[in-house]
Amino acid sequence: MTARHARFRTVLGLLVAWGVLATTGLVAAAPAAAGERAWTRLAPGVRYRQFDIAASKGPARAHLLSVDLHDPRVSVGLLYPGAVGARATLSTLAGGRGAVGGVNGDFFNITETQHPGVEATGASVGPAIADGRELKAAVPDGQRFGPVLPPGTSTREVIGVDGEHRARLGRLALDGSLRTPGGQLALGGLNQYALPVGSVGAFTSDWGSVSRVRATCGTDTDRAAPCSTVTHEVTVRGGRVVSAAATPGGGPIAADAEVLVGREAGAVELRKLHVGDAVTIRHRLVEARSGQPYRFAVGGYPVLRGGAPLPGLDADTAAVRSAAGIADDGRTLLLLALDGAPEFRTGLTIAELAAVMRRAGSVDAFSLDGGGSSTLVTRDPGAGSVTVRNHPSGGAERPVPNGIGVFSRA
Repeated sequence: MTARHARFRTVLGLLVAWGVLATTGLVAAAPAAAGERAWTRLAPGVRYRQFDIAASKGPARAHLLSVDLHDPRVSVGLLYPGAVGARATLSTLAGGRGAVGGVNGDFFNITETQHPGVEATGASVGPAIADGRELKAAVPDGQRFGPVLPPGTSTREVIGVDGEHRARLGRLALDGSLRTPGGQLALGGLNQYALPVGSVGAFTSDWGSVSRVRATCGTDTDRAAPCSTVTHEVTVRGGRVVSAAATPGGGPIAADAEVLVGREAGAVELRKLHVGDAVTIRHRLVEARSGQPYRFAVGGYPVLRGGAPLPGLDADTAAVRSAAGIADDGRTLLLLALDGAPEFRTGLTIAELAAVMRRAGSVDAFSLDGGGSSTLVTRDPGAGSVTVRNHPSGGAERPVPNGIGVFSRA
């Protein structure tokens, strides 16, 4: 081979390699450019890197965690502040649990400007499971906060890890009932900031101490609709009614008690109960597709399934976003948050987010809360605290109701 031919083959090889990288969308300049970094090992099976994206609305920077669930020393779980109706920064949640990394979780009841005098609960939209404990069910679709859901999806969508240590997408529906002296009633909610119209919802000690009034505001199709004027609340302890009130209350709920909140027809049914009446409350979250239980689950919505983007993803509205992806038949979990620094704040559209997660290796991917909530943290080997890797778009961390934490026993 002549020197000229060798030089030609070298240049051609470089061009081909660069073309492959460029088509992935994971780089916007040469590999040595600012923003393009190699993987950093945080713990066995846990790695972190950042990369830049040439997006349609402007440059974006992504922060990515790769979690190897093959490794028995690695686990993933829900980060939350000990109550459904509470919030804390992701660094506080992750640092308090000793996580080596994490990303923010579900969309949540962030404000109540439509209902003056009603307290925003801070509770998340979708279902939540922590260490096999079912914390809450999903609010009606019309009561959610966040962008419009892709066609065919709902607030019941989750990403989580099952008992076989595999990450997977699913849909968790509430299966619950009340047995009273007058008969049996279906349960419409569990620790939710919004109950279906005409239903009864159960609140446990997992809810926390925030007011339960918000659960009776809005309708199944209109989050801003007025609060119901027909409400009732009953407290059950030891299987018996111990108190009742015409309006929902607040404050801590005892570990051996549950509070039932009814609106419209549900309130009418609860008014039939009297102190001393026997009431049996049953509730569980059921995986609508496989029926297999989760050890951990958090809400959001899917954007990629089986390697293909969901139909109807928004390709126009760009924003700072967070996401989780699944690869290797559920044995690899990818956690991503975009940077909110001014030069990257235009972010990605949902369609672009799906494409980026696929090019990062995901077969399935799930959109988490974005905007000022988007946060990714890591803890360097030997460090005593976590570091916020991205720049939250609000200039500081926003308190959030939950997140996905990565843990290592190494």
